[in-house]
Amino acid sequence: MAKYLVIVESPAKAKTLKKFLGSGYKIKASMGHVRDLPKSSIGVDIENNFEPKYINIRGKGDLISELKKDAKESEKVFLATDPDREGEAISWHLAGLFQIDGKEKCRVTFNEITKNAVLKAIKSPRQIDMNLVNAQQARRVLDRIVGYKISPLLWRNVRKGLSAGRVQSVAAKIICDREREIENFVPEEYWNIEALISKDDGSTFSAKFSGLIGKKLELKNREDVDRVLKGIENKDFVVRKVKHGEKKRTPAPPFITSTLQQEAARKFGFSAKKTMMLAQQLYEGVEIEGEGSVGLITYMRTDSTRISGEALNESREYILANYGEKYLPEKPRVFKTKSAAQDAHEAIRPTMISLTPERVKSSLSRDLFKLYKLIWERFIACQMESAVYDTMAVDITAGDYLFKASGSRVSFKGFLILYEEGRDEEYGNEDSDEDNREGMLLKLSEGEKVKPIEIKPAQHFTQPPPRYTEATLVKTLEEKGIGRPSTYAPIISTIMSRGYVVKEKKYLYPTELGKIVNDLMEEHFKDIVDINFTAKMETQLDLVEEGELEWKELLQEFYGGFKNTLKTAEERINKVELPVEESDEVCEKCGRRMVIKMGRYGKFLACPGFPECRNAKPILEDAGVSCPKCHGKVYIKKTKRGRSYLSCENYPDCDFSSWDMPSDKKCPECGNFMTRKAKGKKIQYTCSLESCSYTFEEEKQS
Repeated sequence: MAKYLVIVESPAKAKTLKKFLGSGYKIKASMGHVRDLPKSSIGVDIENNFEPKYINIRGKGDLISELKKDAKESEKVFLATDPDREGEAISWHLAGLFQIDGKEKCRVTFNEITKNAVLKAIKSPRQIDMNLVNAQQARRVLDRIVGYKISPLLWRNVRKGLSAGRVQSVAAKIICDREREIENFVPEEYWNIEALISKDDGSTFSAKFSGLIGKKLELKNREDVDRVLKGIENKDFVVRKVKHGEKKRTPAPPFITSTLQQEAARKFGFSAKKTMMLAQQLYEGVEIEGEGSVGLITYMRTDSTRISGEALNESREYILANYGEKYLPEKPRVFKTKSAAQDAHEAIRPTMISLTPERVKSSLSRDLFKLYKLIWERFIACQMESAVYDTMAVDITAGDYLFKASGSRVSFKGFLILYEEGRDEEYGNEDSDEDNREGMLLKLSEGEKVKPIEIKPAQHFTQPPPRYTEATLVKTLEEKGIGRPSTYAPIISTIMSRGYVVKEKKYLYPTELGKIVNDLMEEHFKDIVDINFTAKMETQLDLVEEGELEWKELLQEFYGGFKNTLKTAEERINKVELPVEESDEVCEKCGRRMVIKMGRYGKFLACPGFPECRNAKPILEDAGVSCPKCHGKVYIKKTKRGRSYLSCENYPDCDFSSWDMPSDKKCPECGNFMTRKAKGKKIQYTCSLESCSYTFEEEKQS
């Protein structure tokens, strides 16, 4: 019988730990939390100093009994749940169930699941950190009070089943505010002038109008443009200044939670939730051929860019051996962690540099491989030399007016040989990105005359800010201090599952319901949706974690003001009629015109005669193609997880379906439509008729 019991959160983590600990250790999984506040009531005794009332989670009775039995039979119990507030709270609940003394050193944590890290942690267990536990309790109780006190007001006055969350309401407000900004945006006209210029030898380059010599000049209308065109008419174009330079570009820091979520969204279209699910698997352990179960990355909930000395040395040795001395900086790069960061864990990095993406590719699913490769390459790149660009900037005069041209060329790739960070969509003027084009300009000399062969004025209008994507929303939440690494993904998932926000293509839109609930929250619960108030609350929770603030004091201070706000809101909130969007569909059961409603999985059609008539059905999007099997209509449907697929209108009589979307191409062999699927830099086209094997690929259009 094993002398020691080690409890982790998941079976995958348990499997990985078994590799490192001998037969004297029994490793069991708690499957996450075992105790929590009840769902049926608020579960917090507000009158008794906010005492939480925890109960065993329904369905976990047998597991709890089994864990208690194992703990009783063991000489010592080690609680090895995740190294964060949530993990600390799970260990605290387990210790309570096992009646482990609060002073006993039973808690072990590791930032990476490697043999050295695990053995080191087991040798030096510590007491449960009650500051971490209390920070988790404070957040849980705060969220419970807000949710269970405001939600009934929404049920009575808007619609049953709605709920309000403390941090999620702020995220919804950010999206609603952006939508309002877009709706109220008034475009402003502006112009630019581009000159195609030729040298005596016939070679050409482009230059953009900059203004008067020594003074910026904005072109706001056609009259401004005509004035410039008249001013440069018959004037010599002369090279006034040529400036050669060098520019260095440093690599991005290693990933923290927010930047990993942003980059995975930019490059792969992953949701924050999916990114964290994949990262959890990579952290806990994956079966690698020839290695067994291996934890491939360090802990993925972190706001620190700190890197251990051992990892730095390993990365530098790899760079030197595989890329050579010129790609290795003289000293390791150290990245500054933001002042608000807790710095509890290292940056997200591979646990073993030797496990390159190529080496583990055959053992990973496609998405796991994508994320691991991203993390591995970003980490190695962050310790490589800067990229170096040769730059050239040219000023050209035409009378009193100035044109500018610029260009650059990579003279040394540095870290770009391995990795380049993605970019978010920016907004403002369409030509806000200066003409700093890749590729150098022609050889030019100061005083040299050149010839304009074409002058091209172009009218533009300023653009509204883009809607948020998951990547830009996470970036904004982090910048404004809303939430923490462990909460970004749940925040986004919650506002979408509640029907307050929908994602179309990659953009987040507030629904009518989301706007109505946000307006109510802004009118009656200003503090709850106030960004600065919420950010201050996050800072106070950090102070609880650091032992500088007592958690029940925090709750008392919050509830004093919230109670008065709640009372006023209960008196003033009036019934809100949700706008009804009628469809063209007629209810086949009662003849009424069906209406469009928002449910848990998106929009659907419902009979307005509810509850007398309970007819409801999904909204089907016509794919615009005919079924290759029965020639019926093909619809685009969605799974409960939101994934789109094709299905025949005659299902279940016709079983045609496809995960791949239709293209505008016809199969040359059988005439049916072809589906399209992205494969790296190519698009694969496949005949929709399963018995026809015709397929081909073509390059993606840039």
